Amino acid sequence: AKQTASSTSDGAPPPGAADLATREALIHRGSGLPVPRFASLRSNDVNVRSGPGTRYPVEWVFQRKNMPVEVIAEFDTWRKIRDWQGTTGWVHQSMLVGKRTVIVAGRQVSLLRTPETDSQTMARVDPSVQGELLSCKPGWCRVRIDDYKGWLPRAAIWGVSPDEKIE
Repeated sequence: AKQTASSTSDGAPPPGAADLATREALIHRGSGLPVPRFASLRSNDVNVRSGPGTRYPVEWVFQRKNMPVEVIAEFDTWRKIRDWQGTTGWVHQSMLVGKRTVIVAGRQVSLLRTPETDSQTMARVDPSVQGELLSCKPGWCRVRIDDYKGWLPRAAIWGVSPDEKIE
């Protein structure tokens, strides 16, 4: 008989499977919002812990308000996040806001007046610069960076899913 990871040859779940299923259900239960999703850091000092609770040690402190993060798991009032460089850890939900921001990933990019490659350049934006996400359409996102509003190629930013539509 063919054996899968979810059952043994007699049809019973493998040892520990119920515990794993329970843990995974708890990780995705919390806010009721979809996981994964993007959010932003609420303050300039956000403790990132090795696990979901104050008993877990602080591994580092984010010091960049409004930085976009991806919520990749939930446990009670704790959110496991990933930053634009792939680092993960747990933060309390109160340290996140739903405001959408993006960060320029890779190299310097031109902020354009319209979502067209031959559009007028409004500003040059350096790598790791953050901006507020205003809207997205296929291939492009409209952002606010300081006093400038313009369009960036979606491939040049992190903080929005490749096919996500934002109006």
